[in-house]
Amino acid sequence: MELSEQDVLSIAHLARLELSEAETHLYQQQLNQIFNWINQLKPVDTQSIEPLAHPLELTQPLRPDTITESINREHNQSTAPATEGGLYLVPQVIE
Repeated sequence: MELSEQDVLSIAHLARLELSEAETHLYQQQLNQIFNWINQLKPVDTQSIEPLAHPLELTQPLRPDTITESINREHNQSTAPATEGGLYLVPQVIE
């Protein structure tokens, strides 16, 4: 698949990009190179290869789901100007 200059300008329009003539020519070459690389990969037989989520077969180490710290409400609220029933009291801002 070869992209024409008009194809590149159409893509640029969709992406809301304003390209100069030199940029259009450069992007046309680069996009056509990418398509050529993709076409080189098409004949590769991948039917017997299992899909991978990641190229390296690693497992995610999981930590135990245990409580490691607790919230000390009294200590945290000791510096607050006003609290009531474990809640922070703030001045009314909406009438």
